[in-house]
Formats: sequence, C-alpha cells, structure tokens
Amino acid sequence: MPLGNVCGGFMALLEINNLKLEFGAGANAVRVVNGVSLSIREGETVCLVGESGSGKSVTALSIARLVPQPPASYPGGEILLDGKDVLKMDQRELQAIRGGVVSYIFQEPSAALNPVYRVGAQILESLKLHCPAKANDGEVIRLLKLVGIPAPESRVKDYPHQMSGGMQQRVMIAMALASEPKLLIADEPTTALDVTIQAQILELLQDLKQRLNMSILLITHNLGIVGDIADQVAVMYAGQVVETAPARDLLQQPLHPYTQSLMESVPNLGHQAERLQSISGNVPDARDFPDGCRFHPRCPVVQEDCSVRSPSLKEAIARRLVRCPYWERESP
Repeated sequence: MPLGNVCGGFMALLEINNLKLEFGAGANAVRVVNGVSLSIREGETVCLVGESGSGKSVTALSIARLVPQPPASYPGGEILLDGKDVLKMDQRELQAIRGGVVSYIFQEPSAALNPVYRVGAQILESLKLHCPAKANDGEVIRLLKLVGIPAPESRVKDYPHQMSGGMQQRVMIAMALASEPKLLIADEPTTALDVTIQAQILELLQDLKQRLNMSILLITHNLGIVGDIADQVAVMYAGQVVETAPARDLLQQPLHPYTQSLMESVPNLGHQAERLQSISGNVPDARDFPDGCRFHPRCPVVQEDCSVRSPSLKEAIARRLVRCPYWERESP
C-alpha cells in the first residue's frame, strides 16, 4: 500500500509504486531498490530516513531518472509524477520535468556549485534553462532575497568560496526554486553544516514550502530533525521501506525494530546517559542482502523464522505500515 493511501486518499503529486532498481545486467545484476512505494501530496513534506547505504538517494534520483541508464535499469514499478509515469517518458519529456516540475538540492553545496562562476551567473543559468522569460538580474536578486541572503545586490557578484556553507546552501536552494518546481527534493541538505545553520536551513525550507505551496521530499539519516519539518515519514533499510507513518505518531511510538533503534541512537537533551545507544553491525552490501528479513542480523527482537521469512509492508495500526510481523514485541 503506497504511503499516499495511508494519508487520506487525496490525489498525490508523486506516487511511487513497487519500484525496483538494479545496477548491471543478467546474472551480475544487483538490485539496490526492491519494491519501494511512497507518495507525496501537494504541499506536504515527507522525510525519507535511514542509514547510509539504505537506498534513499538512488530512490530520490530515480524520481527524475537521474540515475544513468546503463548501468541502472528499472525491472519493475512505476513513478507517477503529476499523473504521468516517469519510467515511460522519452528524453524530451524528462528534460521538461527536470527542474521544471521537480528540483534537487544536494548535500555539500561547495562541491555542487561551480567555483569559477559567480553565484548570480549560476542562478541566471538555471533561469535561462527553465524560465527564460524571467532570466534577468532582477529575478536573480529576488530569488536571493527569497532565501534570506542579506545584501543580495552585492552578494550576487560573489564566488562560492566567498560565502559560508550556510550561504552556499541558500544559493543552491535559490537555484532549485528558479523554475518554480512543484516538488523540491533535498538530499541531506544540512549534513555539512553546523547545528545552528542546520536549524536555519530547515526553517527556511519550511517557510518556503508554505509560501510557495510546494511539496518537499527530505532525505536524511537523522531522525532528530524529522519532527521539525515532516508531515509524513518513510523509513528505509537495505533497499526497502520498513515503516511509514505520520511524523508525530512515528516519533511518539516507532513500531519497526529498526526505527526504534534509530530513535534510541538520537541524543536526548533531557536524559542523562553515559553513552549513546548504537545499532550493532552495518547496513549490508546490496550484493549480499541476507535472506528473510533484511534487518534480522542486527535486530534486537529477532525470531527463529526471521532469517527465512520475508515480511511484507502491512498496516499495523491506522495510518501505519510496518514490515515486521513482530512489531508488537518489546526490545529487551
């Protein structure tokens, strides 16, 4: 069941159904995403959460088919963006949605921005590609104002290295907003920033979402920021969604053992502990996913049949989907 069906049955801006993504071909093919389903309604923020290697970024890149083909291929599923299947689009149609309907903000803005061009010129280039009628210096300054950059008339002439990490990320957001997208995908947008700047960027995204009525897919490994921005949460592990829920419900009562373990590893300022909890082991390599439940080698409530039984994503309680038949069992 897609996440959108859990959220009230409204028409989704984005709906991913049973998506499968492989790298390679034939006997050497490695399936890195297996049966992922989620959806985002207009004006909604969904957080896709999980450790590095869970498949979050390649799932997000697949929305606009930015994963190179080959080596990637999609043996199954569909990605409905504004009602049209992205996996069936030709290059002309893909060019129209990239930036025009969906825009991306990537982590490490210093690496994403071109160091030899002024930031104003880079924003102007984005405007020329997607909104040529607005490709002028006045629109560039307006976008810089929109994302909260002070004195934009002078900062427009800066090179990326003349800006702080937070200002660079605001420039990236301005570039993403230049085409007035319906869906903004932010892939770990606060990873390289200090805590204070992280909070400012998240607050900016929340404000822009409300002002521009756009949807946001925020990718993160940090459940600590989910409560500040998300309406819905999808938790990914080893190429599969293992839990979906409204953000508040998930933070108050995580159901899947993996989600519970992620929550226990988040620092709690109101709780004194000698050391943080950690999840034993690592996310398995996509070439060596375990049989049965993919989390069972690390699971604190593992049962005898978990190594052979592959659980499906099912409704556990109202508006909550969980990929675990033993979700009601408490961790030891």
